[in-house]
Amino acid sequence: MTDINGYVILTKEEFFSMSDSSETKIPIPDNPDNLNSTANPQPDRPRRGFLEIWGSIQRMGLGDMVLRIATGIASIALILMVVWVMSNFYLKGTVKSPQAAAVAAASPTQTPVVRPPMFEPPNRMTNIRSIMRLVTLHTTLPSRPRFEMTTYTVQKGDNIYDIAERFDLNPRSLMWSNPAKIPDAKLIQPDMVLEIPPVDGVVYEWHEGDGLNGVAEFYQVTPETIIDWPGNNLTTESVGDFADPNIEPGMRIFVPGGIGQFVNWTMPGITRDNPAAARTVGPGYCGTIYDGAMGSNTFIWPAATTYISGYGYDPDINHLAIDIGGSVGVGIYASDNGVIVYAGWNDFGYGYLIVIDHGTGWQTYYAHLSSLNVGCGQSVYQGDLIGLMGSTGNSTGPHLHFEMRSDLYGKVNPLNYVSP
Repeated sequence: MTDINGYVILTKEEFFSMSDSSETKIPIPDNPDNLNSTANPQPDRPRRGFLEIWGSIQRMGLGDMVLRIATGIASIALILMVVWVMSNFYLKGTVKSPQAAAVAAASPTQTPVVRPPMFEPPNRMTNIRSIMRLVTLHTTLPSRPRFEMTTYTVQKGDNIYDIAERFDLNPRSLMWSNPAKIPDAKLIQPDMVLEIPPVDGVVYEWHEGDGLNGVAEFYQVTPETIIDWPGNNLTTESVGDFADPNIEPGMRIFVPGGIGQFVNWTMPGITRDNPAAARTVGPGYCGTIYDGAMGSNTFIWPAATTYISGYGYDPDINHLAIDIGGSVGVGIYASDNGVIVYAGWNDFGYGYLIVIDHGTGWQTYYAHLSSLNVGCGQSVYQGDLIGLMGSTGNSTGPHLHFEMRSDLYGKVNPLNYVSP
């Protein structure tokens, strides 16, 4: 056994002899430093980490190239993996061709073709009627506003509403433009010549002493409205003083937009307390009446016929009643209980007239009768026959002119109180 630099060197014989004897021990060097030398004859080399390797690659300038290569390899690997998964799990089925089913289907039925009839050209000698194109070389000009009065001849069957609509006017403007001819709308007759104003308004005939301010105020317009209307041919200079204007008496002035007044041909109110109030309207007035039947404040339809003929209740044409149509001789009945306070002829256009006072503040008027069945002071009751329908007075045909008057409300629309 030899000790060289702290190492124990045994010969072959010494090694085997030591294995045979349990008491033989390997000598341990006295220097403890030699123990480390015996356990680790050479020092361990340090391991290089990933970051050190990556740093070395970057220092060599190969970082970008390595990243691109690694990315490409990863993409190829991912694609190969997807292909492998699809081929092994999703594409295992069997695809059948649809051509066999299509061939097995029944063929569609062919639609029969109908041949159209043969066209035969018409004979040239035959007269063919067709719509001819009208060729005109004249230009149609738009209508211009009218400022002058014109005239219209009433035709059979015309009424004031038809004529007014034809000229785009309010019916009352026709009456205010023809006060002498049609103070009552029902007085329109065939062949009557009416003056037609250009727009709604009033025709006024100038009188000696008239002032422009007064005339304008009466018709609810301004003096300038009258002067500025072209059809009047007036100017502020030619008129001069409005209080004493230079307008010739007898000159017809048109007042555009003016509001006129109707000639009042209506009867005064007649009651059992004062029947003599009708003394001036005709010979049918009654004397003193003391008492009689009292009304029930309910009213019934006064005629055997049930339709309105021509004119209803219309304040625009001063017709404050209804005209019930029919023929001569149709029965007329008391609309409610009451006393006769007028029975006979009337000079205000009503013809033969009956007035019933109902004693409750109401009176009813029955006009244009052909005959009377009652007399002054007689009590009548609802539904009693009092006369027959006619066409007397200012009337153009058989009808009943039926008015209802109230001491409180005046002349009311009868259709608000009676119905057929």
